[in-house]
Amino acid sequence: MSVTNLMLKPQAPPQPSANVIALERTAGPGNDSRLPRLVATAATNLLPLLVTLSLFILAWQIACSSPESSLPAPTRVLEESWELIAHPFYNGQGVDQGLFWHVFASLQRVALGYAMAAAVGVALGTLVGQSALAMRGLDPIFQVLRTVPPLAWLPLSLAAFQDGTPSAIFVIFITAIWPIIINTAVGIRNIPQDYQNVARVLRLNGLEYFAKIMLPAAAPYIFTGLRIGIGLSWLAIVAAEMLIGGVGIGFFIWDAWNSSLISDIIVALIYVGIVGFLLDRLIALIGRAITRGTANG
Repeated sequence: MSVTNLMLKPQAPPQPSANVIALERTAGPGNDSRLPRLVATAATNLLPLLVTLSLFILAWQIACSSPESSLPAPTRVLEESWELIAHPFYNGQGVDQGLFWHVFASLQRVALGYAMAAAVGVALGTLVGQSALAMRGLDPIFQVLRTVPPLAWLPLSLAAFQDGTPSAIFVIFITAIWPIIINTAVGIRNIPQDYQNVARVLRLNGLEYFAKIMLPAAAPYIFTGLRIGIGLSWLAIVAAEMLIGGVGIGFFIWDAWNSSLISDIIVALIYVGIVGFLLDRLIALIGRAITRGTANG
């Protein structure tokens, strides 16, 4: 190729060099505001509780701070019962136990009695709710027995079992079973007719109808009864243990009263209230999970 051709051939314009631009990662929608929202929600829920609790403790301190007061102020409770508060897992001899072990012993009795009440109560409630004949025969008896105070059953159970622990478990059973029966029966009777028509179209047998139609439809009512039952169980065990003795939160309260340890009683009552609240929340949480949010929580 000649020099002339090289000079006459058009030359391509120089290409500009490419620059790499780093793009900043943008935050996902709501990422930046999620933490403030959580903090705001927590403050909205907890702040009224903290303010109310602070005002209550302040009023208690003012009302009981005088030397003539028969009840101890919060500062005095902390002073007199600090060892009890600081060592809940203390494990001594006999009934000389920390509060955790007393509560644990009571929870074991409640668990046995309540589990039996739940099983029998759901079964009887299903029978009463499904059968008009069973409702006419059993419902009046249930309505009479449920009005008997829990502790009225204790002498009878002591005579029957000749031991404190099974007697306390029976008191739990007979106390918790009535709201479970009644609420289960109401739930079964309130099953929509459309559900029953679907069961007939699908030709479900009795077991399939019970598992797929009856229990899911009545579950919100059943768990309402279960929540009432667990609350009554915890109330009854504390009262029963005051009479049967042994390790348990009810016996601890009664023993503290006999020893004039009022501050220890107050600490134990706080334990009773917190545990009762947690039991109720546990049943409510299970109910919401099983019924997918339809149970009251």
